[in-house]
Amino acid sequence: MLGKGQDIVREGDRPSQCCLVLDGWACRYKMLNDGARQILCFQIAGDFSDLQSLHLDVMDHNIGTLGSCMVAFVPHAVLRALVTDYPRIGAAFWRDTLVDASITREWLLNVGARDAYNRLAHLLCETYMRLQVVGKADGLRFNFPISQAMLADATGISGVHINRMLQALRQDGLITLRNGVCEVKDWEALVHAGQFDTRYLHVYRNGNGNHAPS
Repeated sequence: MLGKGQDIVREGDRPSQCCLVLDGWACRYKMLNDGARQILCFQIAGDFSDLQSLHLDVMDHNIGTLGSCMVAFVPHAVLRALVTDYPRIGAAFWRDTLVDASITREWLLNVGARDAYNRLAHLLCETYMRLQVVGKADGLRFNFPISQAMLADATGISGVHINRMLQALRQDGLITLRNGVCEVKDWEALVHAGQFDTRYLHVYRNGNGNHAPS
């Protein structure tokens, strides 16, 4: 079990194991010389944080916890043996890294092209959908222990503007956010506001998967 704000692996490290998030929240992030942080993605239960370290010797970014986080470390030698002995596991790892790259492309689009309101709505749609897939959402409610400062680092929006956008989403009847729990009040409106399409998550085989759960 790791506490909040702990690095799992740092840029420049040469890891000999990969980290699997079992519970809690972590993130990929980069730092600038002036101390500014850019969060590159959120990581939740079931995510392998650093499968790329199986083939890339040196880490080019940091991975850290956003709250209490239960993780498991799997030695590279064990993972390589699994890939060799069980090709389907190797294919699953390959797919995982491809989906991860797809999410990274969407985050780049989100930060670079959407306005603040749409950007935050999209992030909430993605987070809800990913949590729903792993059984971590209760209807349209999900734990969201992400501070406004973390949201600012993830979206490239100032902390003050994040607060305004959250208020706007509430006032428009799209979400409520209290005590680390987010509830989607109008899924279709949130999807529209975020210009959200699940295609890049590669979760559903048919349709765009943007429906709310029944």
